[in-house]
Amino acid sequence: MSFAVRFFSTGWVLASLVFTLIGCSKKEEPQKEASATPASVTPAAAEKVNLVGSGASFPAPLYGRWFKEYSQKTSGVTIDYQSVGSGQGVKSFVEGRTDFGASDAAMNDEEIKQAKDNVLLLPMTAGSVVLAYNLDGVQNLKLSRDAYVGIFLGEIKKWNDPKLAETNPGVKLPDQAISVVTRSDGSGTTYVFTQHLSSVSEKWKAGPGTGKSVEWPTSKTGGSAAKGNEGVSAQIKQTPGAIGYIEYAYAVLTKQPMASLQNKAGTFVMPSLESASASLASVELPTNMRAWITDPAGDESYPIATYTWILAKKKYESAAKAKALKAALKWCLTDGQKISPSLQYIPLPQNVTSKVLAAVETIQ
Repeated sequence: MSFAVRFFSTGWVLASLVFTLIGCSKKEEPQKEASATPASVTPAAAEKVNLVGSGASFPAPLYGRWFKEYSQKTSGVTIDYQSVGSGQGVKSFVEGRTDFGASDAAMNDEEIKQAKDNVLLLPMTAGSVVLAYNLDGVQNLKLSRDAYVGIFLGEIKKWNDPKLAETNPGVKLPDQAISVVTRSDGSGTTYVFTQHLSSVSEKWKAGPGTGKSVEWPTSKTGGSAAKGNEGVSAQIKQTPGAIGYIEYAYAVLTKQPMASLQNKAGTFVMPSLESASASLASVELPTNMRAWITDPAGDESYPIATYTWILAKKKYESAAKAKALKAALKWCLTDGQKISPSLQYIPLPQNVTSKVLAAVETIQ
């Protein structure tokens, strides 16, 4: 029996980020399914099942790696995951065109109602949204809250604007136009970023607001847009004077400079696994698994961090699909978490993992 993982994505950036696996196979003796424990889960052999999922580009590099590793430990299951953006991922899941979805924005009450309440929201990993930029000779850019809100409102148009110079003494900022890159697709990353902007700026909250897609003020002043984290990453890298929001792993793996952002405590914090973990520590995961980290407290907390969710059904028509998905998710939540830091994602805290594993066990 064989296990194939096909992972689709757009943009040349993910050519170096995401593992594309088609037709990988490994013969093994059937194994008895182990119990789901925080330490380890051994995937069980299963009858041939094809699982189809789509959604967020935010966790796509990690999901690709997870599926590769899982394929080496089990057999009989094919998992197809397409990185199409959180908005499309939720839509396809609600319409019943996929077996599972993925989103950086937890489904809201209306979306859950459209899915006839047959949905579990399962945090799988966490990361941060960073402001990557392309500015020749500038490697340690600091942006105050007023500054980065002003840039995305289109009010700060030049890199040598006084508000930028104020927090970057001694840095030669060029007299160059700022080119803002945003997402063109419905995006959970956009939701997380705009939710943070709404929490720190009343003007943003009353203007563009929060959403998977918003009307960007900069679209009228020469800004550009691209599809997926991979597309935005590529656009920033090829555009002098550009700045845009992407998931931390994409910035690290494409070696793009990231700005230090001023947090709620007034400290300028560089994005890192440690600073994002400090942000997560400030939030308790509720029973419905929807936790937002809009503006975390703490001197060491990076200001824009988030969980990202797999959307699974509570009850599947196919018992085989339910069994196969449960086994895969349990592995991702145990052994898979050990892989997360190597790809710049945050392993879930133990108390969160326990809650999510308990929810996975209810899948029928």
